[in-house]
Amino acid sequence: MYPAIISRIKILSELDISEKRLPQDGQFSYQTKTGQKISLRVSIIPTVYGEKTVLRILQTQLTKFNLDELGFLPEDQQAVGRILTRTHGMFLVTGPTGSGKTTTLYTILGILNRPDINIVTIEDPVENKIHRVNQIQVNSDINLTFASGLRSILRQDPDIVMVGEIRDKETSVIAINAAMTGHLVFSSVHANNAS
Repeated sequence: MYPAIISRIKILSELDISEKRLPQDGQFSYQTKTGQKISLRVSIIPTVYGEKTVLRILQTQLTKFNLDELGFLPEDQQAVGRILTRTHGMFLVTGPTGSGKTTTLYTILGILNRPDINIVTIEDPVENKIHRVNQIQVNSDINLTFASGLRSILRQDPDIVMVGEIRDKETSVIAINAAMTGHLVFSSVHANNAS
């Protein structure tokens, strides 16, 4: 029965059901009997015992937070507030997996989101759709990477750029250059500690 469940998850996620040797990532949405829309991120990896699957429930409606609700101290809120008034530069959110990096970035975008501001993001994946924000999802199948997406974003006259995560040197160089040439760039970097 387990292989049939994996196959069904792969079909829903538009993954290759015949591929059992390589990791695959995808996502799908469904509607519950009560009408609630649920989105799931799917990760499948091959193991010596068969395929292992993890489903992560994604929020379909962005819960709006403020910096206080995220646990920022008053002096840190003031420092972030000063940064958010800038027109260019780079703001990095760092921390381990599950520490709230993406939630912090989405909160910042929510604070800055106005009709007269062109906000463009490149994410892997887009976890929450935000009204008025131009969100691009990384797609390695068509060579849409953080780096290539960021290059394209910079030709879209953005006021604010959000790179979901800086994972490689090429993306970091492009992001730094964008910040130095008049763009306000927000991103995250995975880090287990401050050192």
